[in-house]
Amino acid sequence: MTVVTRDKNNLFSPILFGDLALANRIIMAPLTRNRAGDGNVPQDMNVEYYRQRAGAGLIISEGSQISPGGVGYPRTPGIHSEAQVKGWKRVTDAVHNEGGRIFIQLWHTGRISHSSLQPDHRLPVAPSALKAAGQAVTYEGMQDFETPHALTLDELPGIVADYASAAQNAKAAGFDGVEIHAANGYLLDQFLRDGTNRREDSYGGDIAKRMRLLVDVVDAVAAVWGDHRVGVRLSPENSFNDIKDSRPQQTFNAVARKLSEYPLAYLHVLEGDMLTGERHVDYLALRNCFSGLYMANNGYDLERGNSAIEQGHADMVAFGKLFIANPDLPVRFAKKLPLNTPDQATFYGGDEKGYTDYSKYI
Repeated sequence: MTVVTRDKNNLFSPILFGDLALANRIIMAPLTRNRAGDGNVPQDMNVEYYRQRAGAGLIISEGSQISPGGVGYPRTPGIHSEAQVKGWKRVTDAVHNEGGRIFIQLWHTGRISHSSLQPDHRLPVAPSALKAAGQAVTYEGMQDFETPHALTLDELPGIVADYASAAQNAKAAGFDGVEIHAANGYLLDQFLRDGTNRREDSYGGDIAKRMRLLVDVVDAVAAVWGDHRVGVRLSPENSFNDIKDSRPQQTFNAVARKLSEYPLAYLHVLEGDMLTGERHVDYLALRNCFSGLYMANNGYDLERGNSAIEQGHADMVAFGKLFIANPDLPVRFAKKLPLNTPDQATFYGGDEKGYTDYSKYI
């Protein structure tokens, strides 16, 4: 169990993940931008995008699918092919040459996909055969979500093996660590929440069983990376992707306590519902269920971020939209300089516009 000493720090204080030193606690959150090249391979503009933001204490990459079956959106990068590994190596080299640190987020979208995006046009997979409300983003435009294939017990070891293989590929690509995406209504979150997990076997029912796949994945990925190089992302009450749980406080307090058994780099929590802005979970209580480093996310600015760290609510704060529009965000925060306004019309897909053309202040 990791022991954390909470001294008076702020966003600009250095921090250690085991033997990995971060220059500050201003973290670039994982941000889907839909700009990968052919074969979902990182390309030149992705290299430049991450290089520009290397001043973050840590960059967490956009979600990167662990397998062809993990794909849920067009032009999102993967970490399961040799070409993707080589593409990501160009990114990590660029970030490291600027003195930065970068983790990759390991992603399986589960039912939030569409057969047109899947190998051999198979149905997406999920813990239970429950169709999500809404529509999938596909190369042919928006299409209704489909009723997914409920994973069998015999299929689950293959999912875990895909995470382990992706973790090995991330090492080969030069990343400093990995973040397991168990949030925002994607596959691992679908297993955690009782609104999407209606299984009656050893991976469904009470929370100890519903978190079993996440635990299996943490075990497999930690075996590849070792201590303090694996983070986990959760979103206890985010309703994005038609996800819900009847008892989010109890569910995610239990998950946080279980994850405390591992020497994780951090627990990354998206606090509240990013669709409605509402917050009903007591995140300080959840934070106190986890013995390691806690990364807060969602709606923070300079003042709120510093306050969260100074008061012991968080050890680090992840920023999303502010990093999209401000590649030099740590410098702007430190000097209290004006911030660029993000252009939401260019968030997803496209070219360099709204991606690598935001100006630095100096």
